[in-house]
Amino acid sequence: MLIEGLLQAASERLVTIRDDAKLIEAAKLLGAHTDLVVVCDGDGILRGVVTKTDVVRQISTCQGATCMCPVATVMTCDVALCRGADQLKAVSKLMKQRHLKNIPAVDADNRPIGVLTARIILRALLGDAEYEETQMIDFVKGIGYR
Repeated sequence: MLIEGLLQAASERLVTIRDDAKLIEAAKLLGAHTDLVVVCDGDGILRGVVTKTDVVRQISTCQGATCMCPVATVMTCDVALCRGADQLKAVSKLMKQRHLKNIPAVDADNRPIGVLTARIILRALLGDAEYEETQMIDFVKGIGYR
């Protein structure tokens, strides 16, 4: 299964902010259903991500004006990402290796088009496994493929 099949669900999870926005603006965007904000430059190109952990880390050490710093100063720049043509299992493996709960999906120009969550990926993988199991049972029973 390819990531492109999950892009509709991923697009609903996409929250972006410009790299020159203040950290407090990113903090406002992070909420109950948003763990990751994608940081873009003025042309809409992905430059990094900000998580709740990034915000807490900065706020716990900030004093005065450093609490109002630009998002770009605290964002994670080494971003694992995926594209529509990527295999779901490969993206799942990458997320597991890097201990990620979310991964941005981008187009060919590195513009964000969605954020895949581990839950979205797990549901898709389980769906594939159930389908394959049904196909195997039908084959063994002599029913053939559906």
